[in-house]
Amino acid sequence: MHGFANPKRFLSLARWLTPLLLVSGLVVTGAALIWGLYFVPPDRLMGETVRILFIHVPAAWLGMGGWTAIAISSLVFLVWKHPLASLAARAAAVPGMVFTAICLVTGSIWGRPTWGTWWVWDGRLTSMLVLLFLYFGYIALSQAVSREGGSSKIPAIFGLVGAINIPIINRSVVWWNSLHQPPSITMGKSAIDATFMIPLMIAVVGFSLIFGGIVLARMRTLLAEVQTEARLRRKALG
Repeated sequence: MHGFANPKRFLSLARWLTPLLLVSGLVVTGAALIWGLYFVPPDRLMGETVRILFIHVPAAWLGMGGWTAIAISSLVFLVWKHPLASLAARAAAVPGMVFTAICLVTGSIWGRPTWGTWWVWDGRLTSMLVLLFLYFGYIALSQAVSREGGSSKIPAIFGLVGAINIPIINRSVVWWNSLHQPPSITMGKSAIDATFMIPLMIAVVGFSLIFGGIVLARMRTLLAEVQTEARLRRKALG
């Protein structure tokens, strides 16, 4: 882990890994969506609306996964002072926010024919909306610290505190009476038929590869900005 914290070593790895993740992610996601949207039969209860599952579920998982990445990177930065850890957290924030927004939008589209309404203040939906606001707050805080030269520990602490919401999202349908369906996938078993489960898992893999490629690309961009600012500062002092 310490070895990959070296910027030069990271860039040499990310230079070829970024396009590999993005291209393979697009191929896998495209195949999964074509399978799910055109070849999977309608569900017995939800009919054709079940097809939004192949976008909604991966987006929900990666929305939570994005903040998990922020929390882990923040912890690494605070404890081990890895130079790239705070950049990794910042890089994961924007794609995590986008996937969270996609989850909320597709969930509303799914909820209209299923529940008869676009939105309810359900435990799962509300905690997911809180996650979106946390992303907004983290991104604004990180940009302010970067622009004004504050301590990077501030957004790192915010990233760790915000992680409290992740288990709340996960367990909300169990803890409170909820319109949202209970967990369909738990440890060792699944309530989803294999007809839907296989393309869904492929979609999750594809979206995850895209997410990883975007994070690496953003890390490279952020690192280039930091290095450029450092060079300009040295010239100004010289």
